[in-house]
Amino acid sequence: MKHLLTTQGLSKDDAILLLDTSAQMAATQSRENKKLPTLRGRTVVNLFYEDSTRTRISFETAAKRLSADVINFSAKGSSVSKGESLKDTALTLHAMGADAVVVRHSASGAAHQLAHAGWLDAGVLNAGDGMHQHPTQALLDAFTIRRHLVGNVGEDGRGTDTSAGADLSGLRIAIVGDVLHSRVARSNVYLLHTLGAEVTLVAPPTLVPVGVETWPCRVSYHLDETLEQWQPDGVMMLRVQRERMSGGSGSFFPSPMEYSRKFGFDARRLAVLPEHAIVMHPGPMNRGLEISAAAADHPRSVIVEQVANGVAVRMAALYLLLAGTDPGSETSTDERNAL
Repeated sequence: MKHLLTTQGLSKDDAILLLDTSAQMAATQSRENKKLPTLRGRTVVNLFYEDSTRTRISFETAAKRLSADVINFSAKGSSVSKGESLKDTALTLHAMGADAVVVRHSASGAAHQLAHAGWLDAGVLNAGDGMHQHPTQALLDAFTIRRHLVGNVGEDGRGTDTSAGADLSGLRIAIVGDVLHSRVARSNVYLLHTLGAEVTLVAPPTLVPVGVETWPCRVSYHLDETLEQWQPDGVMMLRVQRERMSGGSGSFFPSPMEYSRKFGFDARRLAVLPEHAIVMHPGPMNRGLEISAAAADHPRSVIVEQVANGVAVRMAALYLLLAGTDPGSETSTDERNAL
């Protein structure tokens, strides 16, 4: 794997390899010494043009757990604020010998351009580009779904995960909320479909993108009807992205109260789901808008676990990007002993 830019076109075998490698990485994180020597001597650059807390810290933690040298780059306070282009920044990173670049950018397609323009030789990991893709978020969501609904780890997530090598065939996942502005929704639709799950998008018509009929999923404008009649195994709530709404949220729905009444997830709607169903959210949450505190903090909510799983998934992505092998195949003695 040279780059990880999108889930669209990712093969089922590669997706399962990433999930299985993530499970192996997660197993190492329960040890007293969480660090592995795998990427010692490699340099990973976190190139973030947008504000981020969870994703940036998650990638930084993942790289450090693999013993890589990490350089954090923020557009604020850098030469970008003076007018430096993405190309010149990339050439600078190339000159400094970066082995991998994790990039988040407000422009859709920025990660693809960085990977294929010939400006640097490093592997590129897309940490979110505009409203386009966020592949590691979709992978950690799929990993969390597989652990709970296939691996049967239990509500506390501490049971033995028996899902190695498995896909998500037969599972039903509802993705609810601001689909229009969500790179998480786009990434999840394609990845979950590849892994065999059925996906339904639920949103008001104003928050459904043009061309959604070409996506491998169903679309519904009625949350209660979907929950009651379709009985999903997992519900993934999406954040209302007011910062991407030109004209403010009032241009897309009458009021926050109206949105919450029709599309917010609360304890009443949670009670409609099958007993094994899980509740997810990519974060950060708007409590009281798209999800209530009671639903977010419920035992069937796996939102905090998603954050922990994100580190393992990003460790797996960096490992496969830079080491280039399945940890179950030929690796160095140190790497085999560590894993």
